[in-house]
Amino acid sequence: MIDFASMEEAHALPLYAKRGIVLVRGENARVWDQGGRCYIDCVAGHGTANLGHCHPAVVEAVRQQAGRLISCSNTFYSDARALFLERLAGAAPPGLGRAFLCNSGAEAVEAALKLARFTTGRTRFVCARQAFHGRTLGALSATHNPLYRDGFGPLVEGFTFVPFNDLQAAEAAVTEETAGVLLEVVQGEGGVHVADGEVLTGVAALCRERGALLLIDEVQTGFCRTGRLFAFERFGLEPDLVCLAKSIAGGLPMGAVLCSSAIRAQPNKHGTTFGGNPLCCAAASASLGVMVETRLWEQAERKGERLMTRLGAIRGPRVRQVRGLGLMVGVELREKVRPYLDRLAAEGVLALPAGPNVLRLLPPLTIEEDDLGRVAEAVERVLG
Repeated sequence: MIDFASMEEAHALPLYAKRGIVLVRGENARVWDQGGRCYIDCVAGHGTANLGHCHPAVVEAVRQQAGRLISCSNTFYSDARALFLERLAGAAPPGLGRAFLCNSGAEAVEAALKLARFTTGRTRFVCARQAFHGRTLGALSATHNPLYRDGFGPLVEGFTFVPFNDLQAAEAAVTEETAGVLLEVVQGEGGVHVADGEVLTGVAALCRERGALLLIDEVQTGFCRTGRLFAFERFGLEPDLVCLAKSIAGGLPMGAVLCSSAIRAQPNKHGTTFGGNPLCCAAASASLGVMVETRLWEQAERKGERLMTRLGAIRGPRVRQVRGLGLMVGVELREKVRPYLDRLAAEGVLALPAGPNVLRLLPPLTIEEDDLGRVAEAVERVLG
């Protein structure tokens, strides 16, 4: 048997805490390793596989587009790009009918920060503590955790951090120099903390009052994950910029920024070589089409409620709290989470951390009910 793990270690920079599993195939919520063992995947590419692995509609769209045109400069129009932009605008809430297409969540955040500065002529941003917005220098500057920031200074100036869900602190931080307030509706990497709806609406009102833009990071929460197509829809928010990525293109690399009519843009102020390429646009059109046609957010809502109810009933000294929204679920422990990730893998379930002591579950929203039950049983065995 080929030792793919050693092969990868020999040539890749050691930037990831690897687990000793070589994955070679996936179908819906299941993946198989090199030895043929099957796992239920609650990592799902860090939330990129909302439609499951290798969804037939996405596979067929990629197959067809790969035979027609893969790359197309943004200096030319593209049929695949136009069709996806129209579909995305049609699915987005009113007022968010324009978009910039890129390749990742960090790129989407970078673009949103630049557009906010260019639109307002202001330079400062207010972000939340425990936030995670990406690893490029601008997105990293908006990210609070020193784990990601240390060693990369000086970062971009002008970022102020306030406690999550603290409207009074936001009121003190937003000034006439604030270009925008950047928030997640659910802090994923920060521990699966759900925003308070009254605080979100209060921050939105504060932005309107003081001339700042409201930027919402939906990189992990978007595309049905939290029981709505976009998580901010739960609270009636009207953001100026919405950052999207992860599951936008059925697992292919894509990001996007939805923009309100207030956002200024002109040639040469921003751009991308691969963003909006026909291959990813075809995949994204297929993916979004399935989500809307099947009302996938309803599955996420129903399955998430079932999973959190069952996990909330676990009795024992290890579990402090179960929280989340839709099928974005966090189990906060009273001890370090890493040993329990390994034990879950031994039970046939792959899961994520969210900070040092939170177990995070991000299964495909299309996960079969039986597989979801097996996930709950495995967590019960490991934590109970």
